[in-house]
Amino acid sequence: MGFVIARNSSFAYKGRAVDVKQIGRELGVRYVLEGSVRKAGNRLRITGQLVDTATGAHLWAERFDGGLSDVFDLQDKVTESVVGAIAPAVEKAEIQRAKRKPTESFDAYTVYLRGLAELYRFTSRQANEEALRLFNSAIELDPDFASAYGRAASCYAYAKGIDWIPDTANDIAEVIRLAKRAIELDKDDAVALAASGWALAYSAHDLELGAALIDRALVLNSNLAEAWFLSGWVKTFLGEPEPALERFVRAMRLNPLDPRMMSMRTGTAYAHFLLGRYDESISWAAMALQDNPDYQPGLRISAASNAMAGRLEQAHKVVARLRRLNPALRVSHLKDAVPYRRVEDLSPYGEGLRRAGLPE
Repeated sequence: MGFVIARNSSFAYKGRAVDVKQIGRELGVRYVLEGSVRKAGNRLRITGQLVDTATGAHLWAERFDGGLSDVFDLQDKVTESVVGAIAPAVEKAEIQRAKRKPTESFDAYTVYLRGLAELYRFTSRQANEEALRLFNSAIELDPDFASAYGRAASCYAYAKGIDWIPDTANDIAEVIRLAKRAIELDKDDAVALAASGWALAYSAHDLELGAALIDRALVLNSNLAEAWFLSGWVKTFLGEPEPALERFVRAMRLNPLDPRMMSMRTGTAYAHFLLGRYDESISWAAMALQDNPDYQPGLRISAASNAMAGRLEQAHKVVARLRRLNPALRVSHLKDAVPYRRVEDLSPYGEGLRRAGLPE
């Protein structure tokens, strides 16, 4: 979907005071990453910033300090931070650019970006439905658009996770169709693999295949915060909370302003719950619910954690809120909502919600 100008072309501007808009015109690029390296004694300071060549707007900037003795570690840190930060910054800018275009002139990629804009409004069922519609429109415009298939599949998984819709046999079949088509079309598209892997793991309960696809996405792009975040959830469902925590930490470090932060924090709460660290689980769930007090996965783990920690009054309050949002929710529904591979992982969670007052 894009290209990066080779260093021998970009280095032609080294040391010159050139307007960034001129660079954009001469090289035919929409974004420019510029920076500097300064040395003082045995200390280094590296700065970097990402600029939109069309508007001159600064999309991202960061500073890195270190010593000459750890220059290679510093280099790795800069690379990881730059790649991890640029991808979401560019994606956000592209979404805004797409919004400014008239609907009748959208091509498949532009429609896809509009779908992403809707998908990232995680608090709205209507936005998720609109995202699915837009991804399907992108597929109609380009039947070989792998990422659009993967994102469409993930819309079903997100809807299920927040209890907007129950999975039906038809929905699960559609998830499998979309995800497998995405994989067939492009086995090297990290986004398509991560989104499809998540959808297959959560909606179709194929945890092993989902984990394998997300791992493949991370091999292709080790700085894809979304893949680390989704891998954390799948590792949790597989009963591997320690690796899950490592993945959530990596995702939050790579993209600290990710609109899915509440889900990352909720996943971290679930992983701590599996380890019996109920106080940590309560704390992470509380942080998730600051972003959206009605986020049902966060409310469920908050209720279970408070109950298992002996804070029954607070647990009862959380369940009361949960039941106002979803009166039909029962403990017996949890195996589908939280598809743990091992019964011994699901049992404490169910017990916590029973103690919190959720009906059987």
